[in-house]
Amino acid sequence: MTAEVATQDVSKLVDHLFRREAGKMVSYLTRLFGLGRLNLAEDVVQDTLYQALETWSMQGLPANPSAWLMRVARNRAIDLIRRDDHFRVLTPELTYLLQDGSQAEAPVSEREIQDDQLRMMFACCHPGLSTEVQITLILKTLCGFSVAEISSALLVSADSIEKRLGRARKFLRESGTFEELAHPSDIGGRLEGVYQAIYLLFNEGYHASQSERTVREDLCFEALRLALLLSEHPEGARPKTFALVALFCFDAARLPGRIDSDGFLLPLEQQDRSIWDQALIGQGLRFLERSAAEHEVSAYHLEAGIAALHSSVDSYARTDWEAIVALYDRLYDLTPTPIVALNRAIAVGQARGPAAGLRELERIPALPTLRDYPFYPAAQGEFHRLAGHSDAARSCFERALALARNPAEARYLERKLEAFSR
Repeated sequence: MTAEVATQDVSKLVDHLFRREAGKMVSYLTRLFGLGRLNLAEDVVQDTLYQALETWSMQGLPANPSAWLMRVARNRAIDLIRRDDHFRVLTPELTYLLQDGSQAEAPVSEREIQDDQLRMMFACCHPGLSTEVQITLILKTLCGFSVAEISSALLVSADSIEKRLGRARKFLRESGTFEELAHPSDIGGRLEGVYQAIYLLFNEGYHASQSERTVREDLCFEALRLALLLSEHPEGARPKTFALVALFCFDAARLPGRIDSDGFLLPLEQQDRSIWDQALIGQGLRFLERSAAEHEVSAYHLEAGIAALHSSVDSYARTDWEAIVALYDRLYDLTPTPIVALNRAIAVGQARGPAAGLRELERIPALPTLRDYPFYPAAQGEFHRLAGHSDAARSCFERALALARNPAEARYLERKLEAFSR
């Protein structure tokens, strides 16, 4: 193997590990430096990445790359604290790191790392920050996304992302958020914000409405990882958390079947269910069962129930659409949003025929808010197609295509239109 190839292999491995470990390192370092020095923690993590690239290319991979990254980041933090008296004045509790040189080599426990990540997650979801800023912070600090990647994922300019992060860092620096989270009651008060942020994170990955890519699996699995982390903490181990994890498991399990070999989005009825991840479906069923322990019913419970019905049958024809309609009825009572109403109407059409589906689509209360949503006319087009109304169906799909928000949606709708010319 040439040095160039070896370096390329090391670079790929470092990039993979960095994405997986960056959130752990930033969370840990932020506890050492203080929340107001988030920039410094991120700089240390970047320095660690560069050192890994240089050292591993020359000396080969360490036995435990993850532990190596954490140890180097920790040692770099200790060096900064040792060299700067300012740290010792503002954070005297960190002097234990300097008292014994062996501390620099001591491993950081997995429990400690997880607690740091959870603390950082709740800091990102401070109620004083907007949802958009919360998601931006989660992507940057816990998921290891670059500013450019966040910009691409959220369809916001890099300059705007930098400004969001700057405002957030200033707010967190002044809020003393980590100190507040020493009280368990504050964790409970922020759970709803955490749920919303990671739910939206998963949803963006699953639908990729603001990306040229059809699906962003990385966003989906980062949201699942954070939800699992939350479920393992005593304050986060609640029925609603378990329901959210179950929902993510069911949806993530179906990701392999959502696109074909050419990158085209596939509707549920055309997906190859044999490539769905059965282990994730099983995990979802176990979490769904745990979520029912206290008889609480949240929107996440109902969405997970719907996803379970889709995931647990071996063919589209065997889907229990009436059961899905019943769950959507309850979901709409809890969250009467236009999207829930649209999905319910589609389920009604599948259960009771295209005419019933078209009637339900027209009855959606907040219909004006869906006029610019491409999958509303697409649903109309599908029901018209099933009813044999070719001209009406074509017209609806043309309108949907004109509203497509990205190339992936456009390709999907173009395929629908092409079917009429065959």
